[in-house]
Amino acid sequence: QVHLVESGGGLVQPGGSLRLSCVASGSIDSIGTMAWYRQAPGEQRDLVAAITSGGSTDYADSVKGRFTISRDNAKNTVYLQMNSLKPEDTAVYYCNADVFLFGVTINYWGQGTQVTVTS
Repeated sequence: QVHLVESGGGLVQPGGSLRLSCVASGSIDSIGTMAWYRQAPGEQRDLVAAITSGGSTDYADSVKGRFTISRDNAKNTVYLQMNSLKPEDTAVYYCNADVFLFGVTINYWGQGTQVTVTS
């Protein structure tokens, strides 16, 4: 079993910054792509940013230039640095990871962390 645990969410004013972290633990040989998704009330869950094991990144257009995804493979951890936050960034942010074990790939989700941007 693998667990993804997010942290770093909270309440912030527009223009502020937050850094999310997600640690994967459990039975893991290695981790492939790790990603952050977000879901606002009444909306679908959308990709925010993704990073491969080799460090290639991809971002939603709405966050390009403001958010930065990074990872520490030795710690099985992915980060999301969020700058210049806007009220429309308010959502529950979920960590996602492709975990490899004994030749099998399983996709896991974290429980989510709330980010609220308001004045």
